[in-house]
Amino acid sequence: MNKTQAAELKQHEQERDFFCVVSDAFHVFAQRSAILLGSAWAFAAAVLAILIWILTGPTFHFSDTWQLIINTATTIITFLMVFLIQNTQNRDAKAIHLKLDELIKGVKGARTSMVNLEQLSDKDLERLQKEFERLHHSETRHVHEEEAERRQS
Repeated sequence: MNKTQAAELKQHEQERDFFCVVSDAFHVFAQRSAILLGSAWAFAAAVLAILIWILTGPTFHFSDTWQLIINTATTIITFLMVFLIQNTQNRDAKAIHLKLDELIKGVKGARTSMVNLEQLSDKDLERLQKEFERLHHSETRHVHEEEAERRQS
């Protein structure tokens, strides 16, 4: 390895370290924000802010600036919340997939090919869904046939 490659590798490690620090900090922030902003207190604070805004309307003669304040605030909050919600949902989905993968691996007779289904293409997922629908209809028909036989006996 020459000096240029070593320098590039060291710079890459520093950039990766910075990215990891930022990613970890965002994760902590997103988790805490989700807990806080998903609470009844946050909802109550939002309702209170709207009530204050409505009550100040006559004071500001329902001006364009008065309307712009709530529009700007809600736009900024909504924009930021999209990222927080998406981060939280991504982590939750990943955790659920891992838990389901573990259950599939641990159940005797389960098809371990079902692990990592989220990596399949939409076409493959649709094919698999149709297979499960056929299995469901076959099982339902079998159950109804057994019930009919019991009634006849």
